[in-house]
Amino acid sequence: PNDAEESLARFGDPGPSAALGTTPSVLVPIANGTEEMEAVILADVLRRAGFRVVIASCEDGILQIEASRMVKIRADCLLEKVLGESFDAILLPGGMPGAERLGGNESLVRMLRDQKKEGRLYGAVCAAPAVALQPNGLMDQIEAATCHPGFMHALASPSEARVVLSQNCLTSRGPGTTFEFALAAIAILSGEESTVAEVAGPMVLPASFDPSRFAEKLGRH
Repeated sequence: PNDAEESLARFGDPGPSAALGTTPSVLVPIANGTEEMEAVILADVLRRAGFRVVIASCEDGILQIEASRMVKIRADCLLEKVLGESFDAILLPGGMPGAERLGGNESLVRMLRDQKKEGRLYGAVCAAPAVALQPNGLMDQIEAATCHPGFMHALASPSEARVVLSQNCLTSRGPGTTFEFALAAIAILSGEESTVAEVAGPMVLPASFDPSRFAEKLGRH
């Protein structure tokens, strides 16, 4: 799609909200080589909205991972600890080879396939849409998606929008778009424009960011 000027593009119906009266829960998996900015921005912004965020290591028996630029991040738990849990969203940071390691984790892929099948939100940013989601069939029947410019050739239906929602799949482009990626997830799961505005305001985002336009695009008013 020719949407390079769009901050957010939506294809199909609005994404799924969390159940009314519940605190949305989000799983952020990480591995050695994960892009550190994307992982931390995701967790930080979602927690500012009051969401329950679980950062889970996909490395066997190792909580502390070394990210793509040698920053060390300590996960809340190992992925195996939450295999039986249901999350309102599973959102993958990118980075290489972190995205490959996430896409090669059979337990995480099973969780993502269940998430897709059951209509709950899932998504990825940077290299992860092309490297972790698409090879595992998680982009099948998805009308459009985006990812880092260096991996766009690998997507079946690429969009140049900064954030793309297609059915229950949310994708984005890189470290600089991860704030919008996280705020889109907040809008989808909370169903409230006011929540997006409350979170975005203190972060002093560019003046061009408009929470009301974000909510309108996502079908949240």
